[in-house]
Amino acid sequence: MTQGIGLQHSLDRIDTLPALPVIAQKLLTLALDTDEGEAQLLKLIAQDPQISAKIIGLSNSALFGSPRKITSVSDAAMCLGLTQVKSVAIGIATMSALAKQSEGKLKSADLWTHNMAIANAMRVIARHMPARLRPMDDQIFLAGLLHDIGYNVLSFLDSSASDGLYEKLNAPTDDSLLNIEQQLLGTHHGELGARLALHWGLPEEIIAVIRFHHMPDNPDAEAGQPLVSLVHLAEKIMPDFGIPEHTGQQILPQEWIALGIEATEQDAIVQEVNTVAEQAKQLAIA
Repeated sequence: MTQGIGLQHSLDRIDTLPALPVIAQKLLTLALDTDEGEAQLLKLIAQDPQISAKIIGLSNSALFGSPRKITSVSDAAMCLGLTQVKSVAIGIATMSALAKQSEGKLKSADLWTHNMAIANAMRVIARHMPARLRPMDDQIFLAGLLHDIGYNVLSFLDSSASDGLYEKLNAPTDDSLLNIEQQLLGTHHGELGARLALHWGLPEEIIAVIRFHHMPDNPDAEAGQPLVSLVHLAEKIMPDFGIPEHTGQQILPQEWIALGIEATEQDAIVQEVNTVAEQAKQLAIA
């Protein structure tokens, strides 16, 4: 358990982790309900070449299926929608803050592909939810992109522990993900990510999603509902790729009911999500 002890020591110094990037701070507080807000969004993104390039690349991917070649951020905003562009930009900025020149076995590109696929799967599921329960589009996408940021934290703090976890997750096992992580690390990726999100001052519902997306029945998960349940269901439906999280368990009827989804819609949703998974694989190859 030496890895767990070392990791806990690092967590006790959470304030030594990188600060939330300035662009993410500005975007989190930026309202998009005015022409000025829209213009400011595009201006902020245009000032960051990495974010601009990634958003344009996503717009041209099979996940979003643009009928024409996207070559600018403003075109991308028309293709993806302003709220999704904002969420993607925040996701890119936050994950970039934890990037290291020398990566271990848990690659940031794999994590990004996984998170993007889950965000899109959540979007599919949410379309079938009644309006009274459905979260806002920007909340859905941001929750999907950041739900597993704890893995980025782990890689940043302790690359050897991250490599050890990667090997454990890729080995045959009947044990649950959280048990594996608890035994190896003395904590789990949800807690790691939530500690960073708290340090960064991210919204309360996003912190709850990060901490409880594998434990949606925890009473403290209520602060992030229904986003917590939405992430949990998306990960159960979607085949493991990018990160082998062993989430392909049976979906219980109450998990659909919690999101207000009728039994007659479930097969269609699973088919749609599987299509998203195939499109996300193309994103991983690109």
